[in-house]
Amino acid sequence: MANSPKIRRFFNYLTILLFAAAAAYFARGLYHRSATIHQLLAENKHLKQAITNLTHEDQIGYAKVISQQRSNGRVLTTIKFVETAREDKLKKILEKDYTIQGDIIHFDALIVKFGDEMVMNGQEKALYIWRRVYGENMSPEDGMAIETYGGEPQRYKGLLKLLMPREKELFWSSIWQLANDPDKLNQYGIKAVYGNVVYSKLREGLIYVFKITPAGQLYPEVVPDM
Repeated sequence: MANSPKIRRFFNYLTILLFAAAAAYFARGLYHRSATIHQLLAENKHLKQAITNLTHEDQIGYAKVISQQRSNGRVLTTIKFVETAREDKLKKILEKDYTIQGDIIHFDALIVKFGDEMVMNGQEKALYIWRRVYGENMSPEDGMAIETYGGEPQRYKGLLKLLMPREKELFWSSIWQLANDPDKLNQYGIKAVYGNVVYSKLREGLIYVFKITPAGQLYPEVVPDM
């Protein structure tokens, strides 16, 4: 019986340790369920590393005219829109056809531009997501969707592989909305979140190659269709 106080103290200590471990596990799970995009940008080292690891973006896809014909006094243009993989410009990750009245077509994208606070090596980096395509006789709201707004863009599959699924979902569903919170943009090293619309008068026999700079400038380069 002489050892019973020591045994009780041991079990009390063990109980405290188990309780602390359970509380920490619960708190961690609660954090990941309730974390905001601001906490994620400020505290998640895996996210900062993923942004830093973004390779230099160049050619990101292209559009070409499949057909252009006149019907009832109107010009109808059908295009094929293609987005290519980051690691292989010849690999198609998205391919869609669109038919639009007229021959001037707008391509609408959202851009996130990162600065020094988010990019560990100090070099500018940018993310983008294609939103929609529309003709000059359409309002942007009536444009046809390219990618799902708020979802993970096809081009960045695997970029955030070190994040938990909930964190990854939170990032892609919330990052574009920071455009309305300029103070937070500066605080987390995001230079800007903005829309970028490029448009061209399309002709058969030409390919419109889309390119983006590390600073987030999106533009088309016109080349002959071989």
